Amino acid sequence: MRCLKAFGERIASRDPERQTAEIHVRVALMNRFNALGTAVIERVA
Repeated sequence: MRCLKAFGERIASRDPERQTAEIHVRVALMNRFNALGTAVIERVA
């Protein structure tokens, strides 16, 4: 989880509902970064 350090190592919220929301946002961002970095393979011939 090396990428998690870019978002901060700790969860800033104290309220459990907000902690859940914060984790969802982090996961969504990490998934988006992975999608942007994934190569698209196209058949040429």
